[in-house]
Amino acid sequence: MATLPNQLPMLAADPTGRSLGLDLPPGTLLDTTIEGSWGEPLLWRADAPAAPGDWLRLTSARRTAGLHPVLIGGRAHSEPHPDKWELDPDLASYPGDHDAEEVLAELWEDSAQEDSDWPGLATAGPPAADPDARAAEVTDSLVGGTGWLKEPRLALVPARRSADIPAAIGWCGSVNLTNDVAPLCAVLRSWEDRFGIRVVALTFDELVVSVAAPPRTLAEAEAIAAEHYAFCPDNIDQSSHGSLRAYAEREVLGAHAWQFWWD
Repeated sequence: MATLPNQLPMLAADPTGRSLGLDLPPGTLLDTTIEGSWGEPLLWRADAPAAPGDWLRLTSARRTAGLHPVLIGGRAHSEPHPDKWELDPDLASYPGDHDAEEVLAELWEDSAQEDSDWPGLATAGPPAADPDARAAEVTDSLVGGTGWLKEPRLALVPARRSADIPAAIGWCGSVNLTNDVAPLCAVLRSWEDRFGIRVVALTFDELVVSVAAPPRTLAEAEAIAAEHYAFCPDNIDQSSHGSLRAYAEREVLGAHAWQFWWD
């Protein structure tokens, strides 16, 4: 995958990251994949649990070092440590080589009913918040013992943009849908452009994004729900929602975060 220069190796000799304009707490460089060591760090992860305000404090790492913050953790019965997630960067292509609408249209055809045509990309409305401020709000809700995320740690990932984080570390949480997560990252890039999303949390098989421009009407929410269904059919098929309309009303309309889980 085409990436920016990886600045993480500098943290081996400079754990605080001051040479990169950072002031990091104690942390660990992780390079474990399903095949063993990747040869260079895939991410830096803080040793202590994340606290409110941590994500926002590390957003400067994007500008100074090309490192994007993201929460790493688990559910009550899932593995919270990414060195045991069977990461596989070799499987990931480059998100920029994929077209978001083509990806969604193909996934829609694979997942939807035969007589249901792909409806096309949803139109974005005006942002309701600054994307980073919204991301900080969502991450704060997931840490400090108040959210569902188990053992949340803040991580830094070398990536061109927040949407590329899963591909940059070779995340395979969506392997039951696609082996190569980069096409999904292309969709995340499109959502970043249209809805101001940020990838704010990853577990073994879940992904959470903050949303700065959520839909304000049910019609808008239903259009986005169609994209969600192509992106992650299990959000509807393996849930109690029963229909795209119900999912749109309960999980998309006005929502500040979207959560995806692949069975």
